[in-house]
Amino acid sequence: MYAEERQEEILRLARAQGRVDVTALADGFQVTAETIRRDLTVLERAGVLRRVHGGAIPVERIGFEPALAARDTVLITEKERIAKAALAELPDEGAVILDAGSTTARLAQALPTDRELSVVVNSPVLATLLGTRANLTVLLLGGRVRGKTLATVDDWALRPLADMYVDVAFMGTNGCSVERGLTTPDPAEATVKRAMIAAARRVVLLADHTKIGNDYLARFGDLTDLDVLITDTGLDAELAGDVEATGVRVVRA
Repeated sequence: MYAEERQEEILRLARAQGRVDVTALADGFQVTAETIRRDLTVLERAGVLRRVHGGAIPVERIGFEPALAARDTVLITEKERIAKAALAELPDEGAVILDAGSTTARLAQALPTDRELSVVVNSPVLATLLGTRANLTVLLLGGRVRGKTLATVDDWALRPLADMYVDVAFMGTNGCSVERGLTTPDPAEATVKRAMIAAARRVVLLADHTKIGNDYLARFGDLTDLDVLITDTGLDAELAGDVEATGVRVVRA
């Protein structure tokens, strides 16, 4: 087993069990404890685990939210596949919302040059990326910039959304579950996400498989608010079926 495969399995175990133990992992993978400690260090630096005495805990279990830069280095291939699949949901012309996030940023990079679109963003990073594109009209929502996600929040972001109606909102999330819906750690960001959903004719969620089944502090929508969930092939088939049972079309890219 390659190190990357072992680390992905360690992360899966941590999320399923709530905690992983160095000794038990070493025995299970038949490697040294030092190898496991190196794996845990890699995963901690990626922002998905927090090291504790004797093992590690997934960050969502302790309410810790990784910064955007950390999340942007995780599951890169999966996020690129999700973004490519999301291109099929773009209108031929019209307006879309791109939520702030590492997966939606991949979609921003992949936007085609053969159609004119108005693109509403709540991320100065995405506005800078797209602002020079001749076929795009970029509308940046103002407000306070959250350091963790570089998303604009609060009233200056909410007021313009109240008067908008776009064809598609491409949303990101920290958590997505049948029981709790769509969740994120920050209430202010949840409020903006909720307004984005309300401002769209269709809603497409871009979320890698590690987001499905997890819950965070602030809820900003139900699964019934979604038209499509685009995720990756790492999503468990049973979980995908549970989501589809709510009426959401699931695409595993």
